[in-house]
Amino acid sequence: MPGQDQRKGITLFDLQRKFPTDEEARKWVAGIRWGDKVQCPKCSSENIQTDVAHKTMDYRCRSCRKWFSVRTGTIMENSRLPILHWVYAVYIQTSSLKGMASMKLYRELGITQKTAWFLSHRIRQAYQDSLGGLEIFVGPIEADETYMGGLEKNKHNKDKLKKGRGAVGKTAIVGVKDRETKKVKARVVIDTSKLTLQGFINENVDEDAKKYTDESTSYKGLTNHSTVNHSAKEFVDGMVHTNGIESFWSMLKRSHKGTFHKMSPKHLQRYVDEFVGRHNLRPFDTEDMMKMLFAQMSGKKLTYEDLIKSNGLNSGARGS
Repeated sequence: MPGQDQRKGITLFDLQRKFPTDEEARKWVAGIRWGDKVQCPKCSSENIQTDVAHKTMDYRCRSCRKWFSVRTGTIMENSRLPILHWVYAVYIQTSSLKGMASMKLYRELGITQKTAWFLSHRIRQAYQDSLGGLEIFVGPIEADETYMGGLEKNKHNKDKLKKGRGAVGKTAIVGVKDRETKKVKARVVIDTSKLTLQGFINENVDEDAKKYTDESTSYKGLTNHSTVNHSAKEFVDGMVHTNGIESFWSMLKRSHKGTFHKMSPKHLQRYVDEFVGRHNLRPFDTEDMMKMLFAQMSGKKLTYEDLIKSNGLNSGARGS
């Protein structure tokens, strides 16, 4: 895998030359999805009529007689945005190290903030389980947990939980990083108990892999396990440290404070998926990163109603 200094980027001028029209963008996305042979997303037939006269559909399947487009069966389905807008949004999402808030994205694309917010979350949904989501890490791995959310002392009095300090009112995330592949996996969890943290590690890491964590008792009992004692100001003991996964947490938290300002707990997993996906894609050229993300859009769906319902928000109260 090439080093990051060897990656080939894309400028906005390159993007404009490559996609001068929405039709060029559509053809590019279709090529990523099907290659040279268009396939019906309903019945998988390749007997496809392409010279169709339909307002929104590009193809008609001669086998099942269904109309479809490059959006059908993907996260883009039912979107009224031109494909070109999706291409630019994916470019922005993949090339912005700390992400981009919808308040900025809607100005860049000339769309409403509501549309930009929905678009951003759909792209985050595409990152879900991408690039080795089912892959078992063989290590050595670093495992750690972190907490996201505002400080109790900074909250309005009516919002304070008044149950102590530290992690009170915050949401926990557990993560692992494979030192060999540099890949990361992370998940929002309901607690940081031994059962929860070790369950995540055992699900994603080979039993024989070397495992490095801090001294938390939640990790006690892991196989091939070594620790550093952070409470005693011990952060590195030869090969034993968690600096890699902590660097990932640092990037996530800097984006929280500097870009998004607020990440709803019920949406947090999507933000985590975005940062995990972008981290795992970083060794690749920008265009390859974009292609991989578009390839991940098939088979995923997120409606605006489901997004609002899952967040417990009304349509007039949206976050970043």
